[in-house]
Amino acid sequence: MPADPTRERLLGTWTLVAVINTDVASGEKTDFFGPDPVGYIHYAAEGRMMVINVRSDRARPAGATPSAREAAELLRSVVAYGGEYTIEGNEITHHVDISWNESWTGTKQTRIFRFEGDRIHLSTKPSPDPVHGRLSVRTMTFEKIK
Repeated sequence: MPADPTRERLLGTWTLVAVINTDVASGEKTDFFGPDPVGYIHYAAEGRMMVINVRSDRARPAGATPSAREAAELLRSVVAYGGEYTIEGNEITHHVDISWNESWTGTKQTRIFRFEGDRIHLSTKPSPDPVHGRLSVRTMTFEKIK
């Protein structure tokens, strides 16, 4: 069976450049994770993926153990999950088997993707965002680590 060039191009580790949130109702665009988000997504040849994305302006807890309020803020400023992935056309589906938010475990997270040079743009379909629940499209842009 010939190699899949899309899959081959996808393999490896990518670093997060931006997360743009487009509100479906208003069309307003915002930096969902702030202007300088930090994160990585990794696609392995055996069909597994992992991602962790955080806001760069996360506040450190006052002590070694976060208060309930601090913990809630930290939870709202991270997205992390892993599982298998499948590719069909211009869609990649992450079959989540572990996640920072247990409501994502066991779900399928489908992203519409497009390559642009050494970057990949992964966009959600219109759906409630995981922090505020507003209907939006989130586009995550990653750059390939060489």
